[in-house]
Amino acid sequence: MDIKEIGVIIKERRKHLGVNQQTLADLAGVGLNTLVAIERGEGNPQLSTLLTILETLGLQVNINLKTLDYETM
Repeated sequence: MDIKEIGVIIKERRKHLGVNQQTLADLAGVGLNTLVAIERGEGNPQLSTLLTILETLGLQVNINLKTLDYETM
């Protein structure tokens, strides 16, 4: 999953909840420009910023280990 996919998920969840960008930014304690950039899949936000926004929206991150080429040899 990349930042563009995460941005789409955040935007869809925000809209589903009926929250505008300014309100979400305020609730999460992040700048409006930061939130807009994340929803567009732009920039390189800090992990803590993403986690705060996801938590505010009632979302969570699941981490899966991916198989590396040398592990299959």
